[in-house]
Amino acid sequence: MNIRNVIRRGLRRRRWYIRAIRKRRDLRSVSVHRKAIRSAPCVVICVLRDERIRLPYFLQYYRDMGIQHFLFVDNDSSDGSREYLAEQKDCSVWTTQASYARSRFGIDWVNWLGRRWCLGKWVLCVDVDEFFVYPFCDTRPIGALTDWLDGSQLKSFGTMLLDMYPKGPINAEPYTAGQNPLEIANWFDSGNYTVSRNWDYNSLWIQGGPRARMFFADAPKTAPALNKVPLVKWRRGVVFASSTHMVLPRGLNLVFDDLGGEKACGVLLHTKFLSTFEARAKAEAARLEHYKEAREYHVYAEGLEDAPDLWCKWSEKYINWRQLEILGLMSKGNWA
Repeated sequence: MNIRNVIRRGLRRRRWYIRAIRKRRDLRSVSVHRKAIRSAPCVVICVLRDERIRLPYFLQYYRDMGIQHFLFVDNDSSDGSREYLAEQKDCSVWTTQASYARSRFGIDWVNWLGRRWCLGKWVLCVDVDEFFVYPFCDTRPIGALTDWLDGSQLKSFGTMLLDMYPKGPINAEPYTAGQNPLEIANWFDSGNYTVSRNWDYNSLWIQGGPRARMFFADAPKTAPALNKVPLVKWRRGVVFASSTHMVLPRGLNLVFDDLGGEKACGVLLHTKFLSTFEARAKAEAARLEHYKEAREYHVYAEGLEDAPDLWCKWSEKYINWRQLEILGLMSKGNWA
């Protein structure tokens, strides 16, 4: 064990923990249901901006899964997102006009809400375009998964981010509020992924899929990371380090088995590529609030000008979690 790396990670975790406490000053409560938060064994934490059109289905999906309460940070929406969420009895809402970039892209706010409200709870941290899929999710609520994780003495659960897309230009079919986005974006790449090891955090680093082949073909190593640890049993000292791609303590990143074993893991269906995305990409490219001055969104905005078709002859149409397990994109491990 490299003692210097251990010390460096410890200092880093402490610094991010302190940052989260300081960043609480960014947040102003809009509607906080304290009793409901305390009684919920598993909650969703989500940071958003101008996502009113996506919220009805997002809430329905996770309510049907068994999520009892949602903690939202609204980053200065102007489309009615904050007002809509404030009307929901199972949603607690905070708002902020502070810089998304200076909060480490919202993760400082997430870490604060986890520390303040979620000690001892299972926390599922997702974006509004991400839909959690786990083994047996079609027949078992999320509480069955967290009960199994507790019984197995596991404190985190990993996923691969699976980019979903339509067949044809992404703006060909308009998306409407309340609609299941998978009715439109229901194709994915079954292969075309690379995996490397990040030894510092003891995690896998996954890249590839349609974004790598269509937008980052000339520089695949700069393509977005697809490994995530979205579900964590929160306790003191836990911090998301780089979005939900990595978490500290680093033992929580041991969620994939790359040595031929059978470790349960899931998928986040990523429904970014809908008709709403072109305008979002241009707006975020201009706002410069994402990683590396929104370099990724500049690439998207430029690439979408020619209305590309992300579909290819190797695309697979999504059916269910069992299909993803057969393809090796997730696993039920020893959960029977």
